[in-house]
Amino acid sequence: MQHTVTSHSGKKSQKKDTLLEIKHLKKYYPVTAGFFKRKIGDIKAVDDLSLTLKKGETFGLVGESGCGKSTAGRTILRLTNPTEGQIMFDGEDITNLTGAKLREMRRNFQMVFQDPYASLNSKMMVGHIIDEPIRNYTRQSHKQLEQEVNELLNRVGLREEDYYKYPHEFSGGQRQRIGIARALALNPKLIVADEPVSALDVSIQSQVLNLLQELQDEFDLTYLFIAHDLSVVKHMSDRIGVMYLGRMVEIGDNEAIYREPLHPYTQALTSAIPEPDPLKKKERIILQGDVPSPQNPPSGCVFHTRCPMAMPKCQEIEPQLKEVRPHRQVACLLYDED
Repeated sequence: MQHTVTSHSGKKSQKKDTLLEIKHLKKYYPVTAGFFKRKIGDIKAVDDLSLTLKKGETFGLVGESGCGKSTAGRTILRLTNPTEGQIMFDGEDITNLTGAKLREMRRNFQMVFQDPYASLNSKMMVGHIIDEPIRNYTRQSHKQLEQEVNELLNRVGLREEDYYKYPHEFSGGQRQRIGIARALALNPKLIVADEPVSALDVSIQSQVLNLLQELQDEFDLTYLFIAHDLSVVKHMSDRIGVMYLGRMVEIGDNEAIYREPLHPYTQALTSAIPEPDPLKKKERIILQGDVPSPQNPPSGCVFHTRCPMAMPKCQEIEPQLKEVRPHRQVACLLYDED
């Protein structure tokens, strides 16, 4: 079933300032064994990730489950500490911020979580769930808080009387609207949306996606939109980054990625997007095997064990993400100049 979503690509062509810049970001989780918990290796959840987000754009981060995209989102927001690399937010280095400085910076970025059932406190009324961030950062009267929350409820398509209800009284789509209202409460600059519609019915997904687009224009938001469903990302994103096993393998403008994917992995992902025209034939690229373990990634190119175009040198040489065409970056030896 196709999503009825207003296309977002190409809407913002004017030059914009950089809001977020990620340089060589790594997030490793140590693997231990034995009675003394001796370290025997690392799970390389995010491995040398670099990207930039311009103010007001939507950057789609896609890849199979387990590729590290959700970990990347949480690390960028400093919900977990990076192992290496640099995170620049609006010109300020937030990589190693702690305590009061990090708390103050967190006003500027929020997260919309994947599971609308687990991300809301079941014991709190909706009004208190939404006003909690405001209470943490400002001093306002109950009347002022209630007015702000009611405005947010109305803006995300809920009613003022929903203020006094509890999460279990709402459907999944309504709960996600509550989560979006909570993310908007402090008027952030950046929202990381981590699979925000994957847990919802298809009939509800397009409503939530359209709401996110409307709010972006109204509140001048920048989105890092994480998903595995490329048809959703296609409608939402201005630019797209494709991740595989903790690494970025391709970055490009929305239309260019879908019109002419360059990396073999991107080609396989785009071939799986349903074609709305039943008369149009589309060749599906089926990848063989499973995604390797991030604890023991393959040597050379991490994709070579599943790549239909792999060459002998792919087992030895690790390709670097580089610009091979204007506004197109690819990490693949097929585009290396001999």
